[in-house]
Amino acid sequence: MSITVSALRETAAGERRVAITPEVAKKLRGKGLRILLEHGAGAPAGFPDASYAEVEFAGAEQVIGQADLLACVLPPDEDVLARLRAGCIVLGQLRPHGAAARIDALAARQLTAFSLELLPRTTRAQAMDVLSSQAAVAGYRAMLIAAENAPKFFPMLTTAAGTIRPSRVLVIGAGVAGLQAIATARRLGAQIEGYDVRPETREQVESLGAKFLELGVSAAGSGGYARELTAEERAAQQQALADHLKVFDVVVSTAAVPGRPAPKILTKAMVEGMKPGALIVDLAAESGGNCELTRPGERVEHGDVLILGPLNLAAGAPLHASEMYARNIYNFAELLIRDGALAPDFNDELVAKSCLVRNGEILFKS
Repeated sequence: MSITVSALRETAAGERRVAITPEVAKKLRGKGLRILLEHGAGAPAGFPDASYAEVEFAGAEQVIGQADLLACVLPPDEDVLARLRAGCIVLGQLRPHGAAARIDALAARQLTAFSLELLPRTTRAQAMDVLSSQAAVAGYRAMLIAAENAPKFFPMLTTAAGTIRPSRVLVIGAGVAGLQAIATARRLGAQIEGYDVRPETREQVESLGAKFLELGVSAAGSGGYARELTAEERAAQQQALADHLKVFDVVVSTAAVPGRPAPKILTKAMVEGMKPGALIVDLAAESGGNCELTRPGERVEHGDVLILGPLNLAAGAPLHASEMYARNIYNFAELLIRDGALAPDFNDELVAKSCLVRNGEILFKS
């Protein structure tokens, strides 16, 4: 019998993405796989059941019971894991850090689980990198939120009533989300600057038409991430940043490292030194925020400064976010399937390093 690749309708609050889109379902069918989805799985993302060709639909119980590979956007509930067949593969963003109970549940059912957040950051892994694909969506949406909530226009406007000067926008962090935020602010006509403690990002920031903010602190690290700053470096960074923040109308902060609390970059004192009407959009809110005053998912008014901590921004553009995410899933699934059978090659670095649990054996060390 052919392998059954399945996906459920995501149940987390506000989650509208789906792990298998019609495009990817067609590719999987082309490999001779059976696709079994829960009724309405893709509907919140803009993919009604009728948009899927040669795909079977069933209730959640049947999908769970027949899955050989369950693709997900966010970790399945423990009651779902408890009903999967032993030997089933679970693939998606499984949020392994600090999730001992979930990992134990995967092991108890003798499942094999791959968490794509753990992929090595190599050239070969880029096509499977869910962190990057979803960060691009988040960076784009963060800047739209900033433009909507700022009390000023982003572009320069020349009107009969006079000329309106463009907003000055700073993006902190020049990873995928930060670069997409910079590009979006540029399209909207803002006067944009970017800052990152990794000096090698200067060229990327400038290539998007932004000015690189130089604070004299370097924290180049390994694996594409910044290393942790020393106390002296952090103090120097904060003093230099505080001096510059006074001129910006909007700050979008994106600095985050998977599995760790977001670095605190914007202090209460810095916020109090910003101009009246200034806005902070803290994209790192889910991991604690880059600003000391951020409250995840909330709107905070501190004096004359507004601080927003939006959550799960990728779910707010579910169609394109799902298309990119599903392609990531498909590209990784190709490493797990050989000759029509599930046969992960654990000699492959990408397979081995992203594996949480293998046939009930816990491999991930948090």
